[in-house]
Amino acid sequence: MNRQETRPSGRSARQTLAAALLLAAYVAITALPVLLAWGQGFPARPWPDELSSALAMTSLMVLAVEFALSGRFRGASSPVGIDAVMRMHQLIARPALVYLLVHPMMYTLPLAVQPWDDTRAATLALTPAATVTGMAAWVLMALLVPAAIFRDRIPYRYETWRLAHALGAAALMALAIHHALDAGRYSGAAPLGWMWWLAAALCALALVHVWVLRPWAMSRKPYLVTRLERIAPRTWTLALRAEGHPGCAFRAGQFAWIKAGSAWRFGDHPFSIASAPAQRPEIEFLIKEAGDFTGSLPDSVPPGSRVFLDAPYGHFTLEGRDGEGIMLIAGGVGFAPVLSLLRELAARGERRPVILVFGNRIAEQIVFERELRDIAAKIDLRTHFVLGEPPAGWTGISGQLDPDTLRPLLPARPEGWLYFVCGPTPMIDAVEHALDRAGVPLAQIVAERFRYDSGSPGRRERRMLAAFAAVAAANLAVALAFALRS
Repeated sequence: MNRQETRPSGRSARQTLAAALLLAAYVAITALPVLLAWGQGFPARPWPDELSSALAMTSLMVLAVEFALSGRFRGASSPVGIDAVMRMHQLIARPALVYLLVHPMMYTLPLAVQPWDDTRAATLALTPAATVTGMAAWVLMALLVPAAIFRDRIPYRYETWRLAHALGAAALMALAIHHALDAGRYSGAAPLGWMWWLAAALCALALVHVWVLRPWAMSRKPYLVTRLERIAPRTWTLALRAEGHPGCAFRAGQFAWIKAGSAWRFGDHPFSIASAPAQRPEIEFLIKEAGDFTGSLPDSVPPGSRVFLDAPYGHFTLEGRDGEGIMLIAGGVGFAPVLSLLRELAARGERRPVILVFGNRIAEQIVFERELRDIAAKIDLRTHFVLGEPPAGWTGISGQLDPDTLRPLLPARPEGWLYFVCGPTPMIDAVEHALDRAGVPLAQIVAERFRYDSGSPGRRERRMLAAFAAVAAANLAVALAFALRS
């Protein structure tokens, strides 16, 4: 077995290092307010009161970090992938919710104001205004995080939820900072008080970036809808042409956020790019009807209408990755970025062997068969179609994209190949399990996921959960050390 097969690629090693640095930065930033409070030299209060204050300060800093993670800043997302950053955004809010909810219940000191207690060692000294903003922030936090976790069960449009979530988060941050500055024993004094003002300013800048600067940039580069075609049940191709500019400089396998009608319109939708970079300035998407926007595409993006893109994003790309061959595994509309990769491989004249496994429920959902045959004439491509509900006389593979189905389709030396996996979350997990059993290193598997609803997470998700359990424990350890100091 050669070195390439046993060691991660340079890109994978860089991503691992970047993820470690990102987590270390998160621990340092969220621990900073507690460390600054520690350095103020105030006499210690009963440990439950000190722990309560430490958890509240940690939670408030987590909220500030959440603003940075939700802004689609490429500097933060490009080293590790925007799906990992979005997952980080989802995960870190949960311990912050717990910290904030238990915070007011842990105090043992009285609320009375005593003029002689200038260090607040014996009282909490809450003002009426601080009490109101604290209670309002507590209620908002209790509503926002569960609403985000169970968003699919809330009977509102995605755009409605997103607007409510954004406005609620901004209000929560403003209320929480006011409460900290007015009522906080440590936050009301420098330098911690200055830090909260800086955090508030940075959160405001993040909002300006998302709701003003990005729409303005998008408005300067419109696209015209040149084609909207239904190519399979509930499946469409959407083709766009850049107007007055060279188009989006993307890599095969990336995705874009699309706004229809106006760049200033609230609500955008992520779709994987199905075309290859060589097809610019036209860009093509493969879209499945799955929601309010995609269920009314002829009304939302009719031919001749204008749309606006925020792109490109994603690390589902070929650049910087090594392997003896390439295996592409797609389920349903997850075929979109895989088609982009195939088109790019054909344009490059790829010499390595390529295997495509394309799973669908019914035969009518198989798309671009003729183009796949054309690509197979240009490169060494073997294609396997898998159907969950095959028709009578079907001679292809029947079943699901699970370990039993994939095992006979893997190359003879699977650990040396590169694997791209895209589709529903349960499918991705099943494929990762199959590749794990075959001895494929995690660094050789490329998968982008934006939903985490599977009961059997794959290795990457388990590692991420373990990492965030560790950083949450680190936050709690700092808070406990602060509370138990002598």
